[in-house]
Amino acid sequence: MSWMAWTMPTAVFFLTIAGLLVVMTILAIRFPESPRRGVLRIETTRGDRLFISLLGSAFISLAWLAAFGAPLWGALILCLVYAAAVFRWV
Repeated sequence: MSWMAWTMPTAVFFLTIAGLLVVMTILAIRFPESPRRGVLRIETTRGDRLFISLLGSAFISLAWLAAFGAPLWGALILCLVYAAAVFRWV
């Protein structure tokens, strides 16, 4: 795997995404849900809300890097708040 520079943050990122997918799969099997309408007025499931929160978090992180640079601890906090809001109201 010399074609990619695997660092600890890279490994943690990909393991976190894989863990989220496993948790969402288990939740979908154990607790099936029907789509719901939130503030966007579109029907979303847990998986849709996860995708929206991950996509929004990427943009938050990029904006943080452009405005403040590294480190990204502030962006991480904003991303967690954003994800909680998406899962609650979208």
